[in-house]
Amino acid sequence: MNRSSALFRGDLGDANCPSRAVLDHLSSRWGTLVLRALLGGTRRFSELRREVGGVSEKMLAQTLRALERDGLVERTAYPVIPPRVEYRLTALGLEAASRIDGLLDWIEDRVPEILRLQQAFDARLP
Repeated sequence: MNRSSALFRGDLGDANCPSRAVLDHLSSRWGTLVLRALLGGTRRFSELRREVGGVSEKMLAQTLRALERDGLVERTAYPVIPPRVEYRLTALGLEAASRIDGLLDWIEDRVPEILRLQQAFDARLP
């Protein structure tokens, strides 16, 4: 694959590939959890903050902005007082979130085994 076709489609092995920025947004802890929360439907900022336990306002805002820029999340601001803003998945975001949800389910199903393996590994350390 030549360099121009790699950058057109995406080649995560290439250090300059723009796919890496999208990967960072999708695979970050907050990005995956926000996408999963939005699988449940449209959410307001405060609802997302409650659903994604442990995320700061600043990190949630940065995550939503990155996902919006990537075309995965749509932000709708209503001209009311107090201001009301809602977030929802775009068609592209729904596709990504559905794929990530499978991985998150696998992690939740396998965490007891993974924790046991971590403990066994740690017990072997000097």
